[in-house]
Amino acid sequence: MAQDLPRSARVVIVGGGVVGCSVAYHLARAGVNDVVLLERRELTCGTTWHAAGLIGQLRPSKRMTELAKYTAELYTGLEAETGQATGFKQNGSISLATHEGRFEELKRSASMAKVFDLRVDVLGPDEIKERYPLISVDDVVGGIFIPSDGQTNPIDVSRALAKGARDGGVLIREGVSVTAIRHDGERATGVETPEGVIAAETVVLSAGMWTRELAATIGVHVPLHACEHFYVMTDPFEGVTPDLPVLRDYDGCAYYKEDAGKILLGAFEPDAKPWGMDGIPEDFCFDQLPDDFEHFEPVLTHALKRMPALADAGIQTFFCGPESFTPDDRYHLGEAPGLSGCYIAAGFNSIGIQSAGGAGKVLAECIKTGRPLLDMWDVDIRRNLPFQTNRRYLRERVSETLGLLYDDHWPFRQYATARGVRRSPFHDRLAARGACHGEAFGWERPNWYATEGMEPRYEYSFGRQNWFDCSAEEHRAVREGVGLFDQTSFAKFRLQGRDAAKVLGRVSANEVDVPPGRIVYTQWLNDAGGIEADLTVTRLAEDDYLIVTSGEFQVRDALWLTRHIPEDAHAVLTDVTSGLAVLSVMGPRARELLQSLSPDDLGNEAFPFGTSREIELGYARARASRITYVGELGWELYIPTEFAAGIYDALVEAGEDVGLRHVGMHAMNSLRIEKAYRHYGHDISDADTPLEAGLGFAVKLDKPGGFIGRDALLRQREEGVRQRLVQFLLEDPGPLLYHNEPIWRDDAICGYVRSGMYGHTLGGAVGLGYVENAAGVDSDYVTAGRYEIEVAGVRYPAKASLRPLYDPGSKRIKA
Repeated sequence: MAQDLPRSARVVIVGGGVVGCSVAYHLARAGVNDVVLLERRELTCGTTWHAAGLIGQLRPSKRMTELAKYTAELYTGLEAETGQATGFKQNGSISLATHEGRFEELKRSASMAKVFDLRVDVLGPDEIKERYPLISVDDVVGGIFIPSDGQTNPIDVSRALAKGARDGGVLIREGVSVTAIRHDGERATGVETPEGVIAAETVVLSAGMWTRELAATIGVHVPLHACEHFYVMTDPFEGVTPDLPVLRDYDGCAYYKEDAGKILLGAFEPDAKPWGMDGIPEDFCFDQLPDDFEHFEPVLTHALKRMPALADAGIQTFFCGPESFTPDDRYHLGEAPGLSGCYIAAGFNSIGIQSAGGAGKVLAECIKTGRPLLDMWDVDIRRNLPFQTNRRYLRERVSETLGLLYDDHWPFRQYATARGVRRSPFHDRLAARGACHGEAFGWERPNWYATEGMEPRYEYSFGRQNWFDCSAEEHRAVREGVGLFDQTSFAKFRLQGRDAAKVLGRVSANEVDVPPGRIVYTQWLNDAGGIEADLTVTRLAEDDYLIVTSGEFQVRDALWLTRHIPEDAHAVLTDVTSGLAVLSVMGPRARELLQSLSPDDLGNEAFPFGTSREIELGYARARASRITYVGELGWELYIPTEFAAGIYDALVEAGEDVGLRHVGMHAMNSLRIEKAYRHYGHDISDADTPLEAGLGFAVKLDKPGGFIGRDALLRQREEGVRQRLVQFLLEDPGPLLYHNEPIWRDDAICGYVRSGMYGHTLGGAVGLGYVENAAGVDSDYVTAGRYEIEVAGVRYPAKASLRPLYDPGSKRIKA
């Protein structure tokens, strides 16, 4: 039946699940009118309708926890605001631990929650039994209770959001399919439907498990894949009361939710079943998938032990339905790379109900202001790489990621599926030397090297894992001798053209108009002074620059620079990542090793720090850049891929005379953190400025032409900063730091650890974190405090320093 659709709108939202309804609701609240939401069948009919409706707030990062808290607060008042029942209640949640490793994880989470102002109580088995009498706690060692968590009815809360959106002027049309997204090659311009075309400034794709295929039609990569999700609903039975908390039995792969005197038992099993490999049927509407009791049976068997009363309860419903999962268990949000005006909100990994409020709020803000997501890299759509929409890759990876929601979240845990996607030319040679490869943004990277007689395989724990001593030896080799790193995973770009210097100068906070052969460490900033990128720029010629950044930000950084090249500028950006392998030779004997293979003068006067040039090496030529991320003398070698293996072999052969050691990424992390080198995405982000991060030395406020973010930094310099990045060293050598541990200053929480690693030279765990104070933070404030870091509920004294605790004068790197 034809519907009266407008010919144009400011925003068109595709998809009427809970997330699409939330985006519409928040756009209306933000005063963005002229919004249309199109749903191909009925609201919630895809996956929202069969969601469990759990509302959990404790997420892996501060920003994500803030958004989850906002969702809970929103749902608390949504029924009163709209008059639409939501079924929301705050009955709390309990999470169980049946082994010490899991209990350590939960206790660390409880400590982290203090930073986020979220109450989390650590419980013993008897206290858990008191709050949830139906369960057996014979194998339970402890758990946590979050009083403000709860549950809701997914259909009702979606309808409430939709009603709030309608009340705010949003037009919602059901039974209208979007058959195509219109665009002009640079930005979205509208949608096509069987009832006609709607022109639009902005299109939001929140089409759930259909989003990947819809986005692919316009060249946008949204890696997600549906998996089968199972639960059973029992008949009512005695003891199931409305005040029972949501129960998460992670080690049993199960969750339990009270529902009108019944128990809903759901599963996140280790080996999930992908679904829809040949596409999602367009007519899928409130449908369910065929039962597979054999697949669900192990979870049910364990549940009968956890809740013995289930044995006498009848099963009212056995349900199997699809949910969207992503390669890293994090949803996709933000403006699509390469197509302005097209926004993504999809792939919610079975946490769509508890994420919808916060996700809708921030996306509405982005659409209204035109600015990117802020401090939300965890879920930013720009983190994804094109290869990740490969169907085989997704099918294999999501079979693992569904179960990882409830599996142990060990430090340094590696994916087991869809491995070997991106390999450096050295991969097999390094594996033969004992490399234990980890996966990062598709790259196989040596994380550590097994010693003789040891299997290169992780044995996980929250304490010293089996590779700790191996990595310590690698660390010491770099500090005392020479080490070899494979850093091929760097993202590398060439910016070329007569306007290249001008373009880079406007984007970079540091001065990049330098002589050819010089390396510049710089940040790219947003208008608020936040750090959008942290990278190096090497001038190769007057009209040619090499830009090197982390492989994690390959899409993001290229997009940022491309969008800041004026239309009339003569400057072209080319991604040369695949064309260059990278080996780093680092340590006091690095010059000795390289000089034995090259006739070029590598002496300090001829080749000072911050210099880059091509040199002869073995039988080939390579670009040698004298720079370091480990705090020692060294060079990064950029090698055309066809010469890479030959240069590697020459280095290894010559290295026998100087004790060359292969070194992995874990040692690189421990080396860099001792020198207090920042890591983008952890220590610095688009919400942190260079002045707060102690990177003012890399900012040239008075350079000709200025730069993006300069005015904000000038204001901040005048007003003073309210946070400063500080290096901490635990006085007790026993505990380990990872991230998110609370920082205590004079018995009050003043921040949290952004990144942590053991410092083998300094003799203790080292962390970087911001000390915050609303009245301002200067060096006197930092040094006047007494500091402790909380680890799993225990506070440990820590030394604080604004200068690197290792080689504060940087004499070693300039030797």
